[in-house]
This record gives sequence, C-alpha cells and structure tokens, in this order.
Amino acid sequence: MGEEHWRKSLLTAGASMQDAVCSLDQSGLKIVLIVDDDGALLGTVSDGDIRRGLLRGLGLNAAVAEIVHRDPLIVPPQLSVEAVLHLMRANKIVQLPIVDERRRVIGLHVWEDLQAPTARPNIMMIMAGGRGTRLGAETQDCPKPLLPVGGKPMLEHIIERARADGFHRFVLAIHHLGHMIEEYFGDGSRFGVDISYLREESPLGTAGALGLLDPRPEGAFVVTNGDVLTDLRYSEIVDFHDRHIATATMAVRSYEWQHPFGVVHTRGVEITGFEEKPVFRSHVNAGIYVIEPSALDTLDRGESCDMPNFFERLQAASARTIVYPMHEPWLDVGRPDDLQQARNAYTPAPA
Repeated sequence: MGEEHWRKSLLTAGASMQDAVCSLDQSGLKIVLIVDDDGALLGTVSDGDIRRGLLRGLGLNAAVAEIVHRDPLIVPPQLSVEAVLHLMRANKIVQLPIVDERRRVIGLHVWEDLQAPTARPNIMMIMAGGRGTRLGAETQDCPKPLLPVGGKPMLEHIIERARADGFHRFVLAIHHLGHMIEEYFGDGSRFGVDISYLREESPLGTAGALGLLDPRPEGAFVVTNGDVLTDLRYSEIVDFHDRHIATATMAVRSYEWQHPFGVVHTRGVEITGFEEKPVFRSHVNAGIYVIEPSALDTLDRGESCDMPNFFERLQAASARTIVYPMHEPWLDVGRPDDLQQARNAYTPAPA
C-alpha cells in the first residue's frame, strides 16, 4: 500500500468524529490513526468506536478524543510479514500501525483479501412495491425502484453493492408496476445473482410482505427498502446482528434538530433555566434490517404490517430487538428533491 494512501487515515487529536467518518470513507481502511503534532501515535478510532460513541449520545461534532482507543497494538518496521500476519490473526484485526522508536507512524499493515468477497448465504429481500406517490409524475409510468440514478435504476445500485459484498440471493417484493421490475431484472443471471419475486396483490406495508416468504429463509436475512441508497456494507450489519444474538436489528441514523427559539424551562410559574436554541438528537429508522426466521411467527400471511409495528410485536414477545447506528452516506429517495440529490451524487462517469 502506497504511503499517500495510508496517510489519508491520519488525524490530529483536535479532529471531530465527523472528521473521522470522512477519513474512513475516503481511505477505505476502516481505521483512523490519531497522532500528535510530531506524528506520534496517540491512539486509533475504528468504525465500531464511532458507532459506540453515537449510541452514547455523542454527536458527530464531538471531539474524536472522546472515542479514541489509546492502547492499540503496534509493530516496528523490521517485524516479518509472517509475524505480522500471526499477530493480526491472533488479535482478529485487519489493520496494524507501524511505528518507529519514537512512536511516530511510518506505515500501516492492512489485511487485504485479494480473492473474491466471501459468499454470504444470507438472503436479501428488497421492498420494491411502493407507489412512490410523493414523486408525482416520475412514478406514474415507472415504479420508483426503476427510476434512473447515475445511468441505472436505483434498485440496480442496491443489488450491485450487495453483490460486491458477497450477497447473491435476492427476493424482490413487488406490487405497483411490478411487471416492469421483473422484465428488467429477470432471474438475475444478467447481473450475476439469483432473483426471485414476491407479488403483493395489495400493499402489505413495510413488513407485511415478509409473511409471504415461502419457504422461510434458513438463517438471518437482510431487508431493505428499494429506495434507500447508502454506502453501508450489508455484511457488517449481519455480522453485528449475529454477534448480539438478536432476533431483529434495525439500522438507525442520528438525526439532529435545532430549536429555532430560545427555550425557557419552568416549574409552575417559576423560571428554572434557559437554553438558547438547543439541539435535540434522536435515532431515526434508516429502512435497513436484519431479521431471524423465527421473527416471522408474529406475522400472518397476507396481513398488512409496517416495520415499527413488527418490532413492537417482537418486543411484546420478549424477543431481542437492537439498533445498528449508521454513519455512512444514506439517502431515502422519497421526494423530488431527494431524487435530484441522488442523481447529483451518482453522476455517471464520462465514456
């Protein structure tokens, strides 16, 4: 790996969590190296560190020092490749900073699997049956998942990204103008994947179509809305789901809203304090899920049900439901300005 590439992972202690997210996105190395002014390693930040910080309530404007891992494994430059690989295997890590005698970062060992991505047995179900009424004339004669973005349908972007991550078995839930989706994708062979279809006779909500799965998946399966474009690695949310032994996992985004006015806190008629335009933070549903087959016991075939209600049923049944906090680029293409934003972001490369 060239020097200039690993240098993209360097940040100073004064950086923010947002800077760390940008570094991860730009370098693709899954690690940020926090250094002092002399280039000495202070610690590391991983994708998991950022997600844990988000769950603690930290905003992306928080200092990266709040989440830094200050005692990472490091190696000197003279260590053999065999020894480095042994350390990485033993510690289950895929990056290993190289430092000199003054702890200055001079390189980064990265475990690169040059083979094709590990094939995932998990099915991915894509909800592609909505009418997309908020997009007006755009969806009168074209189902929303087929709307072109960057020279190809949104749904094709989703399938290609999942295929690059090892997924090859897809189920498309279709309804509105579903025949057009079937005609375009067929059995998936043209795209190097296997595609089957669930045909909703009437709209069943964001979870209802799961009750039509026959046969049931043998293991955890991914569900995503057909209008959600993201850089999320679907394999990572499946691995997260498995590690936490969850019944259902929901990807969530951190959402911030600033009150336009100063807020006055009161108790009765007494003023107890003031906040000048406070910022409120919450998690919002990102439209991507991992579900265990056992969760389908709460659904009846042909019954309409949305995802929030589905998760509430699972909670009522004492099933483990968890969130997967996202920081990756994400866009729910529901309105005309969202569609334009997607088209701006996915500009096709010149021929």
